[in-house]
Amino acid sequence: MKPYQEKRVLVTGGGGFLGSHLCDRLVNMGYDVLCVDNFFSGSKRNIVHLLEKPNFELIRHDIVHPLYVEVDEIYNLACPASPIHYQYNPVKTIKTNIMGSINMLGLAKRVKAKILQASTSEVYGNPERHPQDESYWGNVNPIGLRACYDEGKRCAETLFFDYHRQNKVKIKVVRIFNTYGPRMHPMDGRVISNFIVQALTNRDITIYGDGSQTRSFCYVDDMIDGIIKMMETPDEITGPINLGNPEEKSILEVAELILKLCKSKSKIVFLPLPKDDPVRRRPDISLAKKVLNWEPKIPLEEGLKRTIEYFKSIL
Repeated sequence: MKPYQEKRVLVTGGGGFLGSHLCDRLVNMGYDVLCVDNFFSGSKRNIVHLLEKPNFELIRHDIVHPLYVEVDEIYNLACPASPIHYQYNPVKTIKTNIMGSINMLGLAKRVKAKILQASTSEVYGNPERHPQDESYWGNVNPIGLRACYDEGKRCAETLFFDYHRQNKVKIKVVRIFNTYGPRMHPMDGRVISNFIVQALTNRDITIYGDGSQTRSFCYVDDMIDGIIKMMETPDEITGPINLGNPEEKSILEVAELILKLCKSKSKIVFLPLPKDDPVRRRPDISLAKKVLNWEPKIPLEEGLKRTIEYFKSIL
């Protein structure tokens, strides 16, 4: 890259929840940002405030098809991430993960760009090791309803490392655990968005199972910090590296906290647990602390207050 050029950065899935926050941060850092999204689960509303910025550009494109652009870095975030969205068209989800990764890796190879894959804690499946560290190979049902996403992301990691070994592509892989914050889709079926929407509209809060299953929730600003720090590491650091909040909460605890913060009259009701839904999920982030000097800073209650304010503004 010539010294007088801005760094050109491509964000696939840039209209989505995480992607739009990443675009915000990169635009503010002064990079020339190219946002690519087919708006299957993303929304133009998430990035409309960036359209007037001289260092931001939007292309409506599906990465299942090749893309020919000149960039220095690629953040590959394209893929619906909530069960409702990725199970709506499972074949499309698999194609996005596999064909999309091949197309983005091919682009990175051609233009010698560094590329980061937004992988997921779902590669660990319903884990038999707790907490989950990067050496754990996972416990995934390859033919279940969630496999289009879980196995799609696992295969994407395989592709990234094979392109790195065979073609010397500069790769970064992060495994993202549950993340929440403003711009979550109100109908994505995830725990926090579901509970907040139900609490603000005084509808019953639906918990699947008995509420004892656990998750670890990371606020979006912390997650974006970690993703950018990973991209900025030396080339020999490839990952995978877990990014998430190691503070484990039961689903029932989260529901009760949201009820309190929303001052809601909703009642909690219990429904059957979906098939292959993980019972426990907590990241071991020792590697992220050591390699990236990163760990989450924003407590759950503070992050939830900000998220609730966002949902109040859109409901």
